[in-house]
Amino acid sequence: VQLQASGGGLVQAGDSLRLSCVASGRTSSNNALGWFRQAPGKEREFVSTISWRGGSANYADSVKGRFTISRDNAKNTVYLQMNNLEPEDTAVYFCAVSLYSSPTSRLELYRYWGQGTQVTVSS
Repeated sequence: VQLQASGGGLVQAGDSLRLSCVASGRTSSNNALGWFRQAPGKEREFVSTISWRGGSANYADSVKGRFTISRDNAKNTVYLQMNNLEPEDTAVYFCAVSLYSSPTSRLELYRYWGQGTQVTVSS
């Protein structure tokens, strides 16, 4: 499975971005998908996850109310709509495919990872 993330960029605080991640190869829509991020000098952290049917989603407290995750299984794509961005959101954002169908924030349960897309938010 290969994951290609896109949509990152340089924006100002308060702006919005939508990240996309397309899966290819031996994909399955039966797995939960997730977004993680890693800021310079920090560990990779959970951002959001969505179940394989898309009916259940979880968010990190730091992004609740600002970010929305969604998926289109017909297109093998997961999205992350990010609104009201803050400088603290600056990081490389990674999409990932979980081993399981239920959403999880546990990084170690994700098997496949994309290459990441840079999001930079200026104040």
